[in-house]
Amino acid sequence: MPIDHSVPDLSVRLATGADYATVERLWLMFRHDMSEFQGGLPHPDGTFRSERLHSAFHDPGWAPYLITSGDHPVGLAFVRALDGPARVLNSFFVVRGARRGGIGLRAVKEIVVRHPGNWEIAFQDANVGAVAFWRRVATEIAGDDWTEERRPVPNLPNDPPDVWISFKTAV
Repeated sequence: MPIDHSVPDLSVRLATGADYATVERLWLMFRHDMSEFQGGLPHPDGTFRSERLHSAFHDPGWAPYLITSGDHPVGLAFVRALDGPARVLNSFFVVRGARRGGIGLRAVKEIVVRHPGNWEIAFQDANVGAVAFWRRVATEIAGDDWTEERRPVPNLPNDPPDVWISFKTAV
């Protein structure tokens, strides 16, 4: 799977404890964007739920990634189930000012290459941009060898199902 190097100065690296505050700020932007599709309002202090942020930095089987362009933080990615049968791209975000220039696609490719095997990525049908992006990512990585299915959201039976894309990379 060739990596697109047309985006200059892009770095996709495992986030460390020193990056926590930066990733936390990106997380707030991500949760704000997702509130359009998943509902949910900020807590009284202006923050959103953050258990995934905590898990990404502290729980086994998780890996937090920080995406930067030069000195600028432009995104985050949380991978979970690294110790399971399929890795899950649990959260993925690129700031609006950096979208549509290849950063997201390149970042996903770099992360997937680091963790070969089975992959699953969830998103919502209502997020039209995500639908197109994740189908393009799956095709770029796996060609025609990927699947898409709708699964109920756990503990939220009245919510529309999530869309899950699955593919496999070479081990």
